[in-house]
Amino acid sequence: MPTEQYHEPANELSEETRTFARMITSVIEEAEAISWYEQRISLEKNEQAKAIMKNAQNEEFKHFGMDLEFCLRQKPKWREMMKTILFTKGDIVAKGEEAED
Repeated sequence: MPTEQYHEPANELSEETRTFARMITSVIEEAEAISWYEQRISLEKNEQAKAIMKNAQNEEFKHFGMDLEFCLRQKPKWREMMKTILFTKGDIVAKGEEAED
């Protein structure tokens, strides 16, 4: 079943905006899949099944990362903000506040 990804009439949106909306939807779907696997892994008793789920979850992480990188390449301001927050040490909230400056 397709996800409703447009808030505005699709035919009035540029191709660039429609692509961006699809990629944002993909980021959301990958994050959901990561969460679903996390829940399954936490309950699974069979070690082989758990290993398979962990492998599948790693694929979802990779997809999430690729989708996010695509979005950041489209929005340079986002990339600049994320550089202040991601892959840093220290208080995450403080880094977020710093990114707004």
